[in-house]
Amino acid sequence: MNTRASTQASAESPARPPSPWRQLTGYQWLVLAVAWLGWVFDSMDALIYAQVMTPALKDLLGARGTPENIAWYGGIIFSIFMLGWAVGGVVFGVLADYLGRARTLVITILIYAVFTALAGLSHSWWQLGVYRFLTALGIGGEWAAGAALVAEVWPESLRVKGAGLLQSAWGAGFFVAAGLNLLLSNYSWRVMFFAGIVPAVVALLIRLRVHEPERWQEARRAAAGQPRRLTLAELFTPQVLPDTLVGTALAFVAVFGLWGATNWTPSLIHELLRPQGLEPAAMARQVSYAVMSLNVGAIAGYLLVPLIAEWWNRRGAFLLMMVGSAISLPAAFLLPSTYAHVLLALPALGFFSNGIFSGFPVYLPEIFPTRIRATGAGFCFNAGRILAAAGPFLTGWLVLQLGTFARAASTIALVYVAGLLVLVFARETKGQAIR
Repeated sequence: MNTRASTQASAESPARPPSPWRQLTGYQWLVLAVAWLGWVFDSMDALIYAQVMTPALKDLLGARGTPENIAWYGGIIFSIFMLGWAVGGVVFGVLADYLGRARTLVITILIYAVFTALAGLSHSWWQLGVYRFLTALGIGGEWAAGAALVAEVWPESLRVKGAGLLQSAWGAGFFVAAGLNLLLSNYSWRVMFFAGIVPAVVALLIRLRVHEPERWQEARRAAAGQPRRLTLAELFTPQVLPDTLVGTALAFVAVFGLWGATNWTPSLIHELLRPQGLEPAAMARQVSYAVMSLNVGAIAGYLLVPLIAEWWNRRGAFLLMMVGSAISLPAAFLLPSTYAHVLLALPALGFFSNGIFSGFPVYLPEIFPTRIRATGAGFCFNAGRILAAAGPFLTGWLVLQLGTFARAASTIALVYVAGLLVLVFARETKGQAIR
């Protein structure tokens, strides 16, 4: 009787649909893994400088290594780095459409791995600036190639979630950098840069195991024998230009806010704890814990923003993250009076100001067709950095004018208000398959 009832109940109950994740092949997971690792090391590399900026410039500037000069020259090097990132993102984005996503990924990872390590050999602030520029060329190009690769290899039903997983690598990279800072806190700042050679192993893995996406190969075959306009020029045709301008402006807002304010968190901690006279190793540990706190929220943002974009829409996700960033930045930098309070406020800042970047690997591949996808995504995500490169420089100048990193970084939060105006012109792409 019980068996019959159970059988009847089972027959009447609808079968649970299989999980969409089960459709993924091992190769598709491998593609995500190598692109994810490449972005992890991008992030690690970017934060290495932020963490060692104060001790490095104090050493390189010698007698001129005052807090004001460190802020000034540190801002200049940050801006140089941003400029290199922009140039690399545009140039290698174009190359990824011509040479292929996987090949470009290998080239860019090798570039930033080698020049990060060489930065440890710097003997002046300007040498460090040159190495950071060359490193940034690779970092900028890696994102465009990796985002296009995942978008074209993963199935349409999981593409948005795959983009969120890819962007979460940025938060993971911050944890890696913070962990390295803890592990190497008793060593010279140069050792942190030497650790940057590790990503070269990922480049070798990509070279051996990853091939070009079939979607990209089909686009190349379709264009064979036909006159083809330079992909960069296609971004400025009447049909594509509005999307190009909106994508670039949105990226500018996010990048300007992150590098002009949020990424000065290590300097904020140095400023807050300087009166305590901590030893360098102890200060490095406090900075690392603050960065980890920031990135607890960042990783949550990276994973949730694509889900918000899927549940609500793309424009709504950007709206939420910009409003949250505009509020949480001054709340984290100005309001807390103790180190413990800063640690409590940083996760919210990380969620909004870092999480917004998870919208770009979702949105940018959707507004450009396959033949110019990497060019378009690379241009939008990085061209805005040419203007955003003024952010760190402006922050350094504001420190001189306003007296503290906290006031300077909080002023930068106004850029998110400008971003709300950009959203008025953004095209909604929810529910549209990539072309």
